[in-house]
Amino acid sequence: QVQVVESGGGLVQPGGSLRLSCAASGTIFSIGAIGWYRQAPGKQRGMVARITNAGSITTANSVKGRFTISRDNANSTVYLQMTSLKPEDTAVYYCNLEDVYGRSRDWGQGTQVTVSS
Repeated sequence: QVQVVESGGGLVQPGGSLRLSCAASGTIFSIGAIGWYRQAPGKQRGMVARITNAGSITTANSVKGRFTISRDNANSTVYLQMTSLKPEDTAVYYCNLEDVYGRSRDWGQGTQVTVSS
């Protein structure tokens, strides 16, 4: 059983920054890549950034140059540093754990990010 807990969301003004954290606990030996996804009201959930065990990173075009994903394997934690935030970044941000075969296995409960003046 794996628990996934996101934190760090909140209200920020346009141009501001936030850092999200995703902590995994429990039976985590079979975790592969970890990704951040987001879902805005009325829209589908989409990938923001993803990082593999080896550190290979995939980032959505909409956030390239503004968001950075990093991973602390020792503490089973993944971070999403978000800078130059825009109103269109407003969404619930979810952390997803994959197994070693690239299959989605666990989701967190999500953390709300609101970018507004």
